[in-house]
Amino acid sequence: MFDEPFSMVVAIVAISVGAGVINNWLKMRQASARNVDQDREIGDLKAQVGKLTERVNVLEKLTLDADRKLSAEISRL
Repeated sequence: MFDEPFSMVVAIVAISVGAGVINNWLKMRQASARNVDQDREIGDLKAQVGKLTERVNVLEKLTLDADRKLSAEISRL
């Protein structure tokens, strides 16, 4: 079968192309598995950012209220 150089070249090209297709398929499988993990992590991080934003808002209110009260007390004196 591989007595002729042309058939040997065709076989080498076919094996190379097949290996490339399999390699790309494996990479895509790994990438999709990573995407699922990353989506979970992104969801967790968004939840944490939401909680931190709420806490910062509360701290800002406390800080601003304290400044106003202090300013009012100084004005009264």
